[in-house]
Amino acid sequence: MALSACSDGPSAPAPTTDDSPAQTAEGFSLENYQKVIDDGAVASDADIEANAWASAVRDAGVLKIGGTETSQLFSLVDPTVSEQAIGFDAGLSQLLATYILGEPNTELSQVTSDTREEVLVTGSVDAVFATYSITPQREERVDFAGPYYSSQAAILVKADNADIESVEDLAGKTVATQSGSTGVTLLEDVAPEAKVDALPDHSQAIAAVQQGRADAYVIDQSLLLNSLLDNDDLKIVGEPFGPVDPYGIGLPKGSDATEFVNAWLQQIIDDGTWLELWQATIGAKTGTDVVPTPPTVE
Repeated sequence: MALSACSDGPSAPAPTTDDSPAQTAEGFSLENYQKVIDDGAVASDADIEANAWASAVRDAGVLKIGGTETSQLFSLVDPTVSEQAIGFDAGLSQLLATYILGEPNTELSQVTSDTREEVLVTGSVDAVFATYSITPQREERVDFAGPYYSSQAAILVKADNADIESVEDLAGKTVATQSGSTGVTLLEDVAPEAKVDALPDHSQAIAAVQQGRADAYVIDQSLLLNSLLDNDDLKIVGEPFGPVDPYGIGLPKGSDATEFVNAWLQQIIDDGTWLELWQATIGAKTGTDVVPTPPTVE
C-alpha cells in the first residue's frame, strides 16, 4: 500500500480564514482530525481489568508515548495549531489512549531511530508510535503490535537534480539515510557502490541534501512525503523499491500489551476509524487519490 512516488510536492498550504477550519496544509482540517479522535471507541472495564498493561496505563491516567514532534504526516507538534501532536501516528496513539482512558490523554517523548528500543526497555514509555519498522533484531528487545501501516523505500533529491532518477544512479553518489534504520542495510543491498552517510535523524538527512553534503536521501517513502510539504526545493524520484516495510507499535518485551493493542487495532480497522484517520491526515495533507487497504494485523 505504499503511496505512489511523485516528483511534484503537494500544493502550498491553504490560508486560514475566520470562516474556515484551522489548517496546516491544503485539505487538512483540525476539526475533522479532532472528530475522528473524539469518536474513538472506549474499552469496557472488564477488558481493561483483564490486561495488566492496560490496567497500569489507566491507573497512571496517561498513555506515555515515544514518538516524533517533527513529522507533518505522522506526528507534528505545532503549538500555533494545537496543544497536542497531530498526524497519523499521533492520532493512533490518541485513539488508543481514548480506548483505555476514555480521553486522548497522551504524554509524548521525542525518540530517534537509535532510542526507540531504549525507552521501552527502561520503561520510560508505554508504547512507541514512530514509523517503527518491525524487524527480527528489534523483536529481540521489544514486542510489536500490528503492523498498522506499510511503506517501501524511495529516493529524495534536490528539485534541480537531473543525475539521479533511479536506484542504479546512486552508484558513486553520497546517499544519506538514518542511522539505526532499515535504510542502511537496504542501501548495502541495492546500491553497494553508494557512499552511505548514516545521520542521526530525518531533519539532518534532509539538511544534508539541501546543503549539497549528500546527493540523495533514501528512507521509507512515507517519511519522504513529509519533506515535500514544506520544501519546494526537493523532489522524490523513481519508483518505490525494496521490501514492503511494516510499521508496528513498539511495546514492552514480555508484557501482555500486544494482544490488547492488536485487538484494539483490529477493531478500528473493522469499524472504519483507521481509514478515517488516514484520510484526515496523510490523505488530506498529500492530496493523494489513492485509498489504502489497511494491513493485516498479525
